[in-house]
Amino acid sequence: MTIRPDAAKPGTPVILGIPFDANSSWLRGPAGAPPIIRVAFHSGSSNAWTETGVDLSPEGTYCDAGDLKFTFVEPFAAIEKRVGELLDKGLRPVCLGGDHSITLPIVRAFGKRIPGLTILHFDAHPDLYDELEGNRLSHACPFARIMEEGAAKRLIQVGIRTVNGHQCEQAKKFGVEMIEMRHLPALERMKVDGPIYVSFDMDALDPAFAPGISHREPGGMSTREALAHIQAITGKIVGADIVEFNPAQDNTQITATVAAKLLKEVLGKMILN
Repeated sequence: MTIRPDAAKPGTPVILGIPFDANSSWLRGPAGAPPIIRVAFHSGSSNAWTETGVDLSPEGTYCDAGDLKFTFVEPFAAIEKRVGELLDKGLRPVCLGGDHSITLPIVRAFGKRIPGLTILHFDAHPDLYDELEGNRLSHACPFARIMEEGAAKRLIQVGIRTVNGHQCEQAKKFGVEMIEMRHLPALERMKVDGPIYVSFDMDALDPAFAPGISHREPGGMSTREALAHIQAITGKIVGADIVEFNPAQDNTQITATVAAKLLKEVLGKMILN
């Protein structure tokens, strides 16, 4: 059962939907993902237990802050403010996107409050462009901005399989630890000390397992491989996001189910550690 954030104990994971996809470079649609992930997450087709033995059903195990409502406030400022408010309550936000550009304002909020942050970034793409199509806030650029600003100390990228020359240079410039898909598994690399932020782009998965995405890149992780890497994380997960699920491309709801499974296992790891 979920409770309101105001009633949650410090350290409780809190789900926050961020329905924003204005920085998508190809297809729109991820803004519609948060409520659909929730439906799959609460579906009676499965139970509330994680594979790591955590029962998510007791009241207070996690809480839900609903979806962020955008008004006339600049979107990134609104995202950073709301995530910061949850962090200031001692909660651990798990954000449901939305395109990957939302990770920038989320991590800005974390970086101002939690020093020494390591990001474990699961993705087909490095998202390290200095700019894409003139947009420095594109969903292809968040990790360039994060590392420029020093919002995280360390960035480990897992499952990359579209890296080009420019992004290789960017990775070298920022000291990014890039683990390409062809070099997986990398379970030992998930053993990280200090606070950890997990950013999971659904296109890290092979489109056979997650067709409901905007940028399908064959040769990706299976659902089992992704779960194995998440379950291998040893440090304290202080926050996470699941992004780039595009319901408009998910004709059979497979991707929604997979996103919900990932959410369940991330919550389980947060509670365990």
